[in-house]
Amino acid sequence: MAVSRVRVPGSPSIEIEELVRADRVHRLVYTDPEIFAAEMVKVFGQTWVYCAHDSEIPDPNDFRTGYLGLRPIIVCRERDGRVAVLFNRCTHRAATVCRLERGNAKSFQCPYHGWTFRNDGELIGVPWPDAYGEDFRRTELNLGRVPRVESYRGFIFATLNEDAPPLLDHLGPAAQLLDQWLDRTPAGTVTVRSAANRMVYRGNWKLAYDNAGDGYHPAFSHRSLLRLGERFGDSKDMVYFGRSPDEGPMYAQDLGNGHTFIDQRPSYDGVGSYWAQQRLQPGREAFEEHIRARYGADADRLLDLAVGGQMNINIFPNLLVIGNQIQVIEPMAVDRTQLTWHATTVDGLPDEINTLRMRTQEDFPSFGEPDDQANFEEAQRGLGVPEVEWVMMHRGLGVEGREKTDEAGVVTGPVTDEHPMRGYFREWTRLMSR
Repeated sequence: MAVSRVRVPGSPSIEIEELVRADRVHRLVYTDPEIFAAEMVKVFGQTWVYCAHDSEIPDPNDFRTGYLGLRPIIVCRERDGRVAVLFNRCTHRAATVCRLERGNAKSFQCPYHGWTFRNDGELIGVPWPDAYGEDFRRTELNLGRVPRVESYRGFIFATLNEDAPPLLDHLGPAAQLLDQWLDRTPAGTVTVRSAANRMVYRGNWKLAYDNAGDGYHPAFSHRSLLRLGERFGDSKDMVYFGRSPDEGPMYAQDLGNGHTFIDQRPSYDGVGSYWAQQRLQPGREAFEEHIRARYGADADRLLDLAVGGQMNINIFPNLLVIGNQIQVIEPMAVDRTQLTWHATTVDGLPDEINTLRMRTQEDFPSFGEPDDQANFEEAQRGLGVPEVEWVMMHRGLGVEGREKTDEAGVVTGPVTDEHPMRGYFREWTRLMSR
């Protein structure tokens, strides 16, 4: 049987399986530094983690830096077009060898002592090497390299686990949803742009992943944003919160392997809907009239691509595809997390449509995400009460007729139910118990 406890030198072990129950998780899951340290090894080291998008490194020798958990990495496109993920850590004295966010380079020279590495990790230069003696072996001091790198439709993932299943198996039903998101575009691809919204909140990274599959909170957390929308037009199609949202057509899913999904498409009635009107403001009517006059029968498709896909696809543990944007969860400490929103454009679309796609960064990432992050910080504060131990995730559990499981194991239920959280914590427990 796998050892089901976290071990960190100097700290007592914690039985992981005692902290996650069918309907709740213990507060320590969000607050204990020992558990966070183990997550960086067991979760972010042993499952597939999103690292970059192909469009960010389109040409040979392109690179971008990032993180695999807390490990600084360089994602490089080598001369032959293959993608490598290297540890951004000099094998001499541990300093990072690349300190730019992105660029094009055949090699990286550590600014500390000048050791130089090819962009495949090979050590090719050591200043004044004679002092190391005859036994010095450069081949033993190449940059560390993440052993497995795979991509799916432009999304690049990596894992340190050589026994992990193939990426496509890991994605499971989430791959089909990514297909749906991408196949709306003419070439079936998107381009990730350098413009990004970065926000840091004082809370655990899992609070953001909890929220990604939570359709219970918008009526309350985003009330001011919804009310703002009412000033620009009729919002009855999306603001169904005057009655129970369980009566609405939106739904949430536990996809397995920690992945979750919220489908807003059933509540979307084209460019006349509330969210579309919001994304087309200001000058919505004039812009829509211009697009219809210029593109005729193709206008609805173009406007739909402009205002977003109405899909929230959440790939455990760190990738969220929301509307037109890609959001990445970046843990920094047990109580500190960075969220980065990347805008996307689509090749083959008119410039005015791509401009509007970029401007959707001014929509929810700017006005809705701060609502969520305020709640994450307040939740982290509340988790500091040791006398109240449990975080409840039992909405919909055991209520007859609310949730259905198909032959693939996908659980579908009302958008307000908490089966997405219960599902991803099963995967979290499996990884943490290895």
